[in-house]
Amino acid sequence: MVQITDGHPSQDEDCVRTKTLGRTGLEVPVVGLGGAFIGRQPEGGTDLDAAMATVEAALDEGCTLIDTAPLYGGTLSEQAIGNVLKTRLDRNDVIVTTKVGQLRGGRDYSYDAVMRHVEDSQERLGVERFEILYIHDAMGIPLPEVLGKDCALGALRKLQDEGSVRFIGTAANDPEANGPFIETGEFDVAVVPDAWSLLNRSAERYIFSAAAEHEVGIVLATPLERGLLATGPVEGIDYLNRDFTLEIVEHAGKIKQVCEDYGVSMVAAALQWCLRHPLVATTVPGAESPEQAVQNIQAGSVELTEDFWSDLEPLAQNFYEDGYIRVPLKR
Repeated sequence: MVQITDGHPSQDEDCVRTKTLGRTGLEVPVVGLGGAFIGRQPEGGTDLDAAMATVEAALDEGCTLIDTAPLYGGTLSEQAIGNVLKTRLDRNDVIVTTKVGQLRGGRDYSYDAVMRHVEDSQERLGVERFEILYIHDAMGIPLPEVLGKDCALGALRKLQDEGSVRFIGTAANDPEANGPFIETGEFDVAVVPDAWSLLNRSAERYIFSAAAEHEVGIVLATPLERGLLATGPVEGIDYLNRDFTLEIVEHAGKIKQVCEDYGVSMVAAALQWCLRHPLVATTVPGAESPEQAVQNIQAGSVELTEDFWSDLEPLAQNFYEDGYIRVPLKR
């Protein structure tokens, strides 16, 4: 197993790379499976069988970390993961994380709602005990209404006391909203989307300093920028409902050219660039298909040269505050 200390990997025979997830001490693979888009169909909607095939492919490739939420696919993501895990002899080797507080019908961070959310997720996933549960997308909610004893955090602390959850995390799409939760020191882990990639360095402003102070483990989501950093510019693709300026699309083309010059996949470059930061323990890129899941996981083990990094690094820029257009994500 490859273990990374001080941001540098060491390797042995099985070629699985891991890093330590902050103060949890958990050793996690550097690439897991993000469950937001599994089973997504080109014509819209999601398909349970397709979602299950994607999960199966990820596990067959050695994936041991899956991140999901009741919101994803209207609980279809959790259903698919649970259906597959029930058939796997290696299910106890897989860390499955999910979230509370947000369903398709709206957000509710009350104590009772969170308890219901956890119970429902346990049933769908076939999991009695979670290594990590996250409070999901509490943007714009006053902290006391989330962190109070009678609110979401109080419920998760109760579940900790009962042994149903080991670690507690925060997950918010907006890095400006995620930051204050991390700063409280109440959370062991943070899912960080839309904040750190070859096109976005906003985590330096909103996330990393607080995470370092409180030893919060970082699980990085959206490292591929909804697919733009997986393929480069492709005409007619909606990048999962994300609008990019022409400047950003053209810049992604420059990144693609460097990758092609070295015979490196954009996926490997994008994921491993994120992982070079010592605070980023793992990435959970989304996958719509088995092929994407396998490609993502394999990308974490590709050996990349220092010459490649020296040519790529100057292209790592921050478009977050300059033309980075974000639109509500349709699920």
